[in-house]
Amino acid sequence: MSTDTTDTHTGGCLCGAVRYETSGTPHIVAHCHCEDCQRFGGAGHSTGAMFSEACVQYDGAVGEYTKLSENGNQVTRTFCAKCGSSLFGRNSGMQGFLTINLGTFDDSSPFAPQVTVFARNRKGWDVMDENLPAYEAQPAWKPDSGD
Repeated sequence: MSTDTTDTHTGGCLCGAVRYETSGTPHIVAHCHCEDCQRFGGAGHSTGAMFSEACVQYDGAVGEYTKLSENGNQVTRTFCAKCGSSLFGRNSGMQGFLTINLGTFDDSSPFAPQVTVFARNRKGWDVMDENLPAYEAQPAWKPDSGD
């Protein structure tokens, strides 16, 4: 996807204590069915838009939780310190990028999922667009490589 910086998007947590703004177009928008996303979000998957970290600014008190993924990367989840809303994710395997949970944007309608990852963990009751490319685990592509 392009990195045009003319697009600005805003969002925040449930209680309004954390607000953010992004510029540009996400590198990818993905559904993730990994078990950690399911547990953290309380649903069958999470959906996020990945931006360059330099394009995201936020204000407000946040908490973080870091865990090693099955492939050894550190995955850090950022949430509102007041209401607990899940906001951002970082993966040490993709340095310099931040994934913003789609449901936290003030208007998420400009974004469309492009891929499904960790499809092997998809629950039968969590119906997805069958036309999206799906990967059984995390694909080997990296946003900065253009793949």
